[in-house]
Amino acid sequence: EKEGQFSEEEALMELYRKLRPGEPPTVLGGQQLLDSRFFDPKRYDLGKVGRYKLNKKLRLSAPDTMRVLTPGDILAAIDYLINLEYDIGSIDDIDHLGNRRVRSVGELLQNQVRVGLNRLERIIRERMTVSDAEVLTPASLVNPKPLVAAIKEFFGSSQLSQFMDQTNPLAELTHKRRLSALGPGGLTRERAGFAVRDIHPSHYGRICPIETPEGPNAGLIGSLATHARVNLYGFLETPFRPVENGKVLFDVPPVYMTADEEDDLRTATGDVPLDENGYIKGPQVPVRYRQDWTTTGPEQVDYVAVSPVQIVSVATSMIPFLEHDDANRALMGSNMQRQAVPLLKPERPLVGTGLEAQAARDSGMVIVSRTDGDVVYVDATEIRVRASGQLSAA
Repeated sequence: EKEGQFSEEEALMELYRKLRPGEPPTVLGGQQLLDSRFFDPKRYDLGKVGRYKLNKKLRLSAPDTMRVLTPGDILAAIDYLINLEYDIGSIDDIDHLGNRRVRSVGELLQNQVRVGLNRLERIIRERMTVSDAEVLTPASLVNPKPLVAAIKEFFGSSQLSQFMDQTNPLAELTHKRRLSALGPGGLTRERAGFAVRDIHPSHYGRICPIETPEGPNAGLIGSLATHARVNLYGFLETPFRPVENGKVLFDVPPVYMTADEEDDLRTATGDVPLDENGYIKGPQVPVRYRQDWTTTGPEQVDYVAVSPVQIVSVATSMIPFLEHDDANRALMGSNMQRQAVPLLKPERPLVGTGLEAQAARDSGMVIVSRTDGDVVYVDATEIRVRASGQLSAA
């Protein structure tokens, strides 16, 4: 290997030799290869998420419209790597939820449409070169079959396109809230080790530590926690109430935070004891700080979780006295609730947790009236509700 300083021309020639071995290297060829590989918006796209993460990690201020790499990005990345040698900066944890994101159906479908459009473009270009210019019409050029085939292939044979589990309302709701590490662009059951399957401290309030399959998919398929939501970039967020000098602020809306925003804050659990004025009780409070448990004074607490149920999924939150159950039995209970056959005449449970009505309503399987009132008539086609003295069909 050649040591010492390279000139720009030598560097481009060396790059061409490395990327295209066997071809005669030229400076112009090296420049074009470099530009098309990293700096051409048509050939390379960081995406909004890529730009957001790059700016955050390397403390850059590039606008989110800059969707390709810049020389400044590469220099900043090299600078960060050199600093790591001197223990400045931190190495990312691949299993941290700040570095894992949810790819929703829209994004997966968008990728399939892109594949279909690229095929369509290639066919149009071929027909334009072969056919005579005078007889060309848009109808003869454009054949929508590759695009339709790509979309049908996604819904018909994708690993993530599944037939909905409709055994009971909870099964339907849980299936829609499922998170999978498998599928295109993800892991395979055989390659996934223990670290990926394990519960991570950043899962708190985002992914349920209990509800997961028991077989080879254990830990690879999870369930969204009760209060979690997916933000604009696809990262999971969970809500916290702000604390000021030991007092929990109930009059301001909860703050939703991603896993990496939460890391540098001291957060207490949702069942922390409070006095009648909303102040945290006790000289010491258990808090989570930088992915570890520690104790601190109430005035040092930054945020408090909104609910004790926040850490578990909808199915797990249905188990009464969950805190007295062994985790393995709770896992089995969560999964077996989804297999229960519905009753002909449903009744409310004698023992429950209070979340049953909300889960039933959110499953979309129950008919909900827009107005408060009394049901006066029911048959196979209509339900009549008397609301504020009027007779109306809901």
